[in-house]
Amino acid sequence: MLLILAQLLQDDFGFLRVVNYITFRAVMATMTALLIGLLFGPWVIRKLTALKVDQAVRTDGPQSHLAKVGTPTMGGVLILISIFISTVLWADLSNRFVWIVMIVTFGFGLIGWVDDYRKVVHRDPKGMASREKFMWQTAIGLFAAIYLAFSVSEVNNLKVLQLFLNWVESGFSLDLPAKSNLYLPFMKEVSYPLGVMGFIILSYFVIVGSSNAVNLTDGLDGLVIMPVILVGAALGAFAYVMGNSIYAKYLLFPYIPGAGELLVFCGAMGGAGLAFLWYNAHPAQMFMGDVGALALGGALGTIAIIVRQEIVLFVMGGVFVAETISVMLQVGWFKFTKKYYGTGRRIFRMAPLHHHFELGGLTETQVVVRFWIVTILLVLVGLSSLKLR
Repeated sequence: MLLILAQLLQDDFGFLRVVNYITFRAVMATMTALLIGLLFGPWVIRKLTALKVDQAVRTDGPQSHLAKVGTPTMGGVLILISIFISTVLWADLSNRFVWIVMIVTFGFGLIGWVDDYRKVVHRDPKGMASREKFMWQTAIGLFAAIYLAFSVSEVNNLKVLQLFLNWVESGFSLDLPAKSNLYLPFMKEVSYPLGVMGFIILSYFVIVGSSNAVNLTDGLDGLVIMPVILVGAALGAFAYVMGNSIYAKYLLFPYIPGAGELLVFCGAMGGAGLAFLWYNAHPAQMFMGDVGALALGGALGTIAIIVRQEIVLFVMGGVFVAETISVMLQVGWFKFTKKYYGTGRRIFRMAPLHHHFELGGLTETQVVVRFWIVTILLVLVGLSSLKLR
């Protein structure tokens, strides 16, 4: 919005030309989202407290968590509001990638909001049924995956539509340009063609999988938001490179016109995340809830697909991956042993993984900070793939 205004007035006020630079708008988006979150955080906490949307605490978990009873949840609403306002103000609203990321983010956020609302307001411990939640996640994920399969390969929505129609007319056998291939990090120009269906399937699993992985990680004060900020910032750097023809060519990456604008969204997400961390640091004044976790995870997955860094997301989001695998292993082993031995057995003291370390004697703060440190190292590994090829 402000970009359009600046372009209209820049002939009379030359200093407004600085708004044309993506890096300037990304910094301003970060600051705007941060200020919105800090200013409205206390009001959101009071509102959530008044509505009695407090987080349910597992009685079979660490006893220290019982002190969290009464802490309001659904604080992810603050993050989404900050991201929305900041992105609308500073992003190029004609950019197709900004809108698809926004649709996925707020679509998954709506799913999380309904789930949280049923749990804390209607006092339904199950919230949204698993099948219902998965159905809506699938609908949004498939829509985004199909759109991205063609939008990554073209420069505007008109050509995206034309490519889609060509694919249909070809009997669903049309090959996509090389830029839609699966790229391997640390390898020079090594990629594997996916085809349209392969791209759609991979993108679907990345979007839905990353959304649920972030949601599973959200269990301790400040645990999930810092990795989201760090991974989002790194993906913003990839987006800036992919969206610049000179940098992309120099670093041997595919040039994806329009991808650079996602740096602004990543900046807004980072600023909103830092503001939330202000109130979510131990002892937390509010929790994120599914409304925030599902949305942020979906955003990370969508951005990674656009910048063709699905594998790098898997590396940088190693904490999310480990948490998800721990739950899968725990549930799978418990069911297997119960079926064949009559008694369910566990691999970990408790899943997700962060609870395993807590029950092992580490304090909540120790677990959180160490997971942050691991994420910083993994993000640095991911960023190194920009040059080490």
